[in-house]
Amino acid sequence: MINKSQAKAVAQSYLQNLQVQLLGLQDRKLCLQILECLLDRYPDALLSLGDDLVYGICEAIDGEKDPQCLMLIFRVVEVLAQLFPESSGPLANFAGDLFDILGCYFPIHFTHPKGDEIDVKREELSRALMLAFASTPLFEPSAIPLLLEKLSSSLPSAKVESFKYLSYCTLKYGGDRMEKYTESLWSALKDAIFTCPHSVLSVDSNTIDGIGFHESEIMTQALELLQVLVRQHNASFLNLILGDGDISTFLKSFSQFDDFNSLSSEYKQRLHAVGLILSVCVKSSGSSCNKVFESFFPRLVDALRLSVENSPEAIHSALDAKFNFGALYLCVELLAACRQLVVSSDKVASVPDLSHDTWCQILHSFSTSLCSVFFCLIRASCAESTWNAYVYAAVKGLEILATFPGSFISASKFMYEKILLTLMSIIESDFNKTFLWKAALKVLVEISLFVNKYDEDVKAASFNSIVMQKIVSLISSGDLNMLPSLKLEAIFDIGMTRKSFMLTAASQLEKTISANLSEIFVRGNLQLAELTAVLLECYSIKVLPWYVGDLNLSCLLDFHSIPSLFWIFLPTAFSIVMHPHMDDQ
Repeated sequence: MINKSQAKAVAQSYLQNLQVQLLGLQDRKLCLQILECLLDRYPDALLSLGDDLVYGICEAIDGEKDPQCLMLIFRVVEVLAQLFPESSGPLANFAGDLFDILGCYFPIHFTHPKGDEIDVKREELSRALMLAFASTPLFEPSAIPLLLEKLSSSLPSAKVESFKYLSYCTLKYGGDRMEKYTESLWSALKDAIFTCPHSVLSVDSNTIDGIGFHESEIMTQALELLQVLVRQHNASFLNLILGDGDISTFLKSFSQFDDFNSLSSEYKQRLHAVGLILSVCVKSSGSSCNKVFESFFPRLVDALRLSVENSPEAIHSALDAKFNFGALYLCVELLAACRQLVVSSDKVASVPDLSHDTWCQILHSFSTSLCSVFFCLIRASCAESTWNAYVYAAVKGLEILATFPGSFISASKFMYEKILLTLMSIIESDFNKTFLWKAALKVLVEISLFVNKYDEDVKAASFNSIVMQKIVSLISSGDLNMLPSLKLEAIFDIGMTRKSFMLTAASQLEKTISANLSEIFVRGNLQLAELTAVLLECYSIKVLPWYVGDLNLSCLLDFHSIPSLFWIFLPTAFSIVMHPHMDDQ
């Protein structure tokens, strides 16, 4: 180790005698490592070098192209910014020159050569450069205009990187410095979110996830920046969004497009984009959620022809007309965003009561009418594939209302139990409607996971009595209309959400298998052979791997909780776990 005076002498000699960019690769790398070491370990010794140090570093790094050396350079700039954080001083004197050197590398264009020993990846270089960009607010006058300019690039990767850097730099530079860019940033964000190519809203009757848009990486990064700006500037930036003419005009056009079939692909994309923007605003804070609800929610319920106390007849009348899919879609998106705002806290129970918040009062006043609309839409569903869009929105809406934590606005106990009864009715009776059935099952699984995660005792009791008892009874049910495979899918998808559920389902499955085997071998009832084979296959594929899985080894210590069939099929279970693809051979 050297002392401070020696470190300063080394740095002075370095600055006076070395022309780093004239050296070979390994020597340049060594020089940059020395520079990084001096800045990291002896910052106090280098402070007095001031302008000479900053100017010397600019000379040492200018024009570097080697990836490994660039990683060192970006780190050197980051540490240098920590050494001279003052708004007036050595770094401030050369901030423009230093950023001109850094800016040449954005966006990073680097492809790892095949067979090359270089272990630096493009992602690592990009992150290191981003940290250098954001290392000091002194770079803001140069960095933000450059990043905004690059958003107009024809290269998608450049747009992605620009949004990513803007999000990070916005946080690091602070609200005061970023205030002057808010209008330019909103314009760029709106352009990206509204015009970014993404898939058309599609409906796949075979999968519950087959409906919706899939955001591109550009849109994902744009939404990240939007959230940062709304949280940082809150009222000022939110006013830009709420007062935006394009969004206002779009919402006024709802009455022209009452039916899903009348929606063009462009309209669906715009609908999706507006939903994303409003959702980000709602999730950002309670105050922004209030403003969005005050500005937009009344328009949406008007478009749905809802009032605070709609009668069932009025709701059916509204459904008889062409139903406004756009308003329905945005209502559900706002509901989802509200719930996310509530559960995003690590300790939901410690969050203050929101019953007096504007958004909470508005949602509470319309929750019963919304539930009724969702119920009616589900019951009105028909075989036409376009109705799946309405079903998806309705089922998602019921899930959201059923999974608000108990201390917040949510469905009443009566409405919560009605939601469970409706979903169970679909599981038991509407198995011929594949999309609706799978959607209902998925929601029941999500509700069970929610109840378990947030220790909702009242909701758990209702779920056990309404869902779990009926689900388990399907195993021994003599209903031949519902395929055994669907029964078992419902039983074990929900059973997997909680250990006690799974043990109950496994126990009931064992009893049914034992009874069927007795009927077959003792009484010669061969009609049960096919069904029993399905049950045995389910037991070996679903139950046994669950018992021997790492997460459930504790069950093995409680011998009384394990059905006797487990021991019969234990060798099979281990075979399945250890050789999961054995059947493929």
